[in-house]
Amino acid sequence: MTVQRLSGKRYDTLEPVMISWEGDRISTVEPLRGEHVTTEDLPYLAPGLFDIQINGYGGIWFCKKGLSVDEAIQAIEPFLSAGVTKLFPTLITSSHEALVDGFSTLNQVCQEYPEIAQMVAGCHLEGPYLSAEEGSRGAHPLEHIRPANWVEFCKLQELSGNRIKLITVAPEQEGVLDFIPKAVNSGVVVSIGHTAANPEQIRAAADAGARMSTHLGNGAQGMIRRHPNYIWEQLAEDRLHCCLITDGHHIPASIAKVAYRVKGYERMLITCDASGLAGLPPGLYESESVDVEILEDGRHVIAGQRQLLAGSGATTEMCVAELVRMVDEISLSDAVDFASRNPGKLFGVETGILEPGGLADLIQFEYDVDAAKIEVLKTVVSGNERFSKTKGET
Repeated sequence: MTVQRLSGKRYDTLEPVMISWEGDRISTVEPLRGEHVTTEDLPYLAPGLFDIQINGYGGIWFCKKGLSVDEAIQAIEPFLSAGVTKLFPTLITSSHEALVDGFSTLNQVCQEYPEIAQMVAGCHLEGPYLSAEEGSRGAHPLEHIRPANWVEFCKLQELSGNRIKLITVAPEQEGVLDFIPKAVNSGVVVSIGHTAANPEQIRAAADAGARMSTHLGNGAQGMIRRHPNYIWEQLAEDRLHCCLITDGHHIPASIAKVAYRVKGYERMLITCDASGLAGLPPGLYESESVDVEILEDGRHVIAGQRQLLAGSGATTEMCVAELVRMVDEISLSDAVDFASRNPGKLFGVETGILEPGGLADLIQFEYDVDAAKIEVLKTVVSGNERFSKTKGET
């Protein structure tokens, strides 16, 4: 096997290193020596990013009825330029037929294209067993919100090739509290989201085995009681990891700061929650479920209801950099880990690690702290360079 190498400074220690790998495994991580080696001039090296909530890209939704193999690939591969080496294609609330099409196609893609299978660490089913309340439902279509159905879920899981690793549910929806332990016992992580649950229902969901909050602070009513409410209750629930959308639009810095202080390093995850319209210019876009407007500032909102966000136009590396800008006490190293190490641990997925024997899922990038911007230069997935550009190249 050919030895491949990347040089730069470690994202966690800033030590100049040369990383070598053969196949999909790192063989050595050695100090980078030389008279002209200066830390300031070197790009960063870090594990590849792992985003658990990617709804699509470029006008393609993974929950699209009739989703084709080519469309699925076209919606996955752009995230290589964002430094994403692992992801969960996410299917939101849709008709049963659309979910069947989406999961069947993703299963086919992973079977026929090994390079895509290396990236798809699982799938996320966000809905359809969610709150029907305005605000809490978000952009999920009301006509497809329904009670929890274990038979339906098992069918979708079968069609996915057993790839559904995460499901988001609302505890108050009919049948959900009975559904949760069944899903957990089958190896699926259950997350609370798009909910208007009371505190007792949040605690009951955690008792039943729920382990995460999906994009906490979003998928919520515009006006709620100051206390108690379902946001405070999830923050206070030690059994729940917290996932945030840190694109600069979905939550203010204060929420990110409070969540970090309450949950701590180990229970924090971040996502971009890219919608199927990510990568498209501002304008009004029609879809089968809900019309979405992309505003000039980058926000994706429900058409005619600009106070309601409809996913994000950001990609994962943007959310890493934005979180560091939002919360002074969160370092670049921590933010990278919230989008790589921590989801890997929660979902039992091997992610990159900058140590001999580690999986060669790597990224090389420039970081401009003042502009809160990460520019990915190289993305390596399982030892294969899948994206490369020079600094400043568009």
